[in-house]
Amino acid sequence: MTRVLIPSGVLGLAYDRNALAAGVATRPDIIAIDGGSTDSGPHYLGTGTSKYSRAAIAAEWRDLLEARSQLDVPLVLGSAGTCGTDSSVDWMVEITDEIARQLGQGLRVATIKSSVEPGSLAQAWETGKISELSDAPLLSTSTLLSMSNAVAVMGVEQIVDALSTGADIVIAGRATDTAPIAALPIERGDCPGASWHAAKVAECGALCSTHPMSGCVVVETDDCGFEIEPMHRQAKCTPETVSAHMLYENADPFRLHEPGGFLDVRDAVYTAKSNRRVRVQGSSWTGSSDYRVKLEGARLAGYQTTILALLRSSHYVQHARAWADRLLDLTRQRIAASMALTDGEYSLEFRLIGIDATLGPLEGNAANPLEVGVLGIVTARTQERSLEIAKLLNPYMLHMPLAADEELPTFAFPYSPAETPRGPLYEFCLNHVLQLDDPMEVFRIDVFQAGVPRV
Repeated sequence: MTRVLIPSGVLGLAYDRNALAAGVATRPDIIAIDGGSTDSGPHYLGTGTSKYSRAAIAAEWRDLLEARSQLDVPLVLGSAGTCGTDSSVDWMVEITDEIARQLGQGLRVATIKSSVEPGSLAQAWETGKISELSDAPLLSTSTLLSMSNAVAVMGVEQIVDALSTGADIVIAGRATDTAPIAALPIERGDCPGASWHAAKVAECGALCSTHPMSGCVVVETDDCGFEIEPMHRQAKCTPETVSAHMLYENADPFRLHEPGGFLDVRDAVYTAKSNRRVRVQGSSWTGSSDYRVKLEGARLAGYQTTILALLRSSHYVQHARAWADRLLDLTRQRIAASMALTDGEYSLEFRLIGIDATLGPLEGNAANPLEVGVLGIVTARTQERSLEIAKLLNPYMLHMPLAADEELPTFAFPYSPAETPRGPLYEFCLNHVLQLDDPMEVFRIDVFQAGVPRV
């Protein structure tokens, strides 16, 4: 049996510290936590930076280093720094060394780096080792070479290898959300299906419970199943909350594909062991004949500037879409006349906050808002050009009438200057998998000392 403590769904999101203390009191064999995802878009991978506050990450990581020291068990972080690039791993190593010195700890740290050079991916593409997943963007050698960052998404094999070094801390690059949790149970011989299923349920911490923001859960895997319990006193896991997590970020509620195979939960049975603890049996794991890892890559797509105006007059609120459409036509004419740009040299869109800003033309609910925010988004090849277009928009977003014979209106800008340069815009350009001859083929493990020297 292996007991895994998951403090939170992601490092930097926060958790209940009393719940963490309760989790530590269960004496887990390992602490595992995720460090990122692609949820917030391609910017973080494109730039190799973290979505989360360094201060928040350091504060939580300090708690976990202290918990690890108290238990004398490994601590594993997957997808370091949100995106899992090599630079993000180095950033987390820096934070770890800084905190370890403050705490007077000497730590054996293993890193697993997962960045893949665009040139090597281009070669893999040309030799047929990269294949597309559903709805993948068109791929070419030039697209691969244009990426600013690309990572391979590791599974349990790479983390098991890092743990085998005797590391106190494993800081992994991009990993599946489940891999840091499933690695030790699988390495110790627990049921593979149960280990993967437990990891899937626990990947977001207490999201599988009735108090999702409380953070900490503990899973126990064995040779035929697993049990899960939240650590917050008021949180409960039920068969419904546990089984429902297979729906989370997963196209198939019964199968989950991971490097090396897939999890199948069609025969899983969920049983309440108490009013807060659930046991699951019947999950199975099917290994694949080859080993493939998902690839993620981002490249520069232009530079953006935004501008926001608020419509409050009922006449303009009721006709906001018609007003925005007229503004778009007029602006395109002015851009062509004054800047000599064609439509293909920039993009301009207006999102109506309060009407259809989230779903656009897919919105099916008729709104009757008191006011509407008109968000103009300009994308061009340079920051200067996108800012110039937004400035051209400025007087029209402040005063343009709905019809030529109406009196001149005045709208509101919430701040000055109204234009906000957003800097570089990145786009994802991969939804593909890479076939490996060996699970470690594109991953690199390094082991070193962090914190104070050991005596």
